[in-house]
Amino acid sequence: MPTKTQDKSNQIRSFEPYQETPGEEYMGDQMRAHFVGILNGWKKQLMEEVDRTVHHMQDEAANFPDPADRASQEEEFSLELRTRDRERKLIKKIDETLQLIEDNDYGWCESCGVEIGIRRLEARPTATLCIDCKTLAEIKEKQLGS
Repeated sequence: MPTKTQDKSNQIRSFEPYQETPGEEYMGDQMRAHFVGILNGWKKQLMEEVDRTVHHMQDEAANFPDPADRASQEEEFSLELRTRDRERKLIKKIDETLQLIEDNDYGWCESCGVEIGIRRLEARPTATLCIDCKTLAEIKEKQLGS
């Protein structure tokens, strides 16, 4: 049986892969619209999750007399809030990506300027680096971090 996290992951990825037509311009209107749809759907899901968390924390908030129960609840809330904070940052990145699409700057590598590629962008819609530049950045990060 899939876990709650797996279910969410599958929902985020539930879209039809983009089918380019022969001779289609990279990041033309239809392609940009495809990614706007993916990003807006992802953002909507994240916002719904924030609302669910708020309601859950309001409904579940209790002043347990037992310190162990109180500590368990505080730890659960702390983990949820940490997750929501990461999602808040992701929503900000989605908004920045939507702005790139609006400015016609979406889909090209920030570092070298080549096309990032449709499949990479479908896998990671907020990607700003092509796979080669991302790989180099990760190698440099590993070397500096060691």
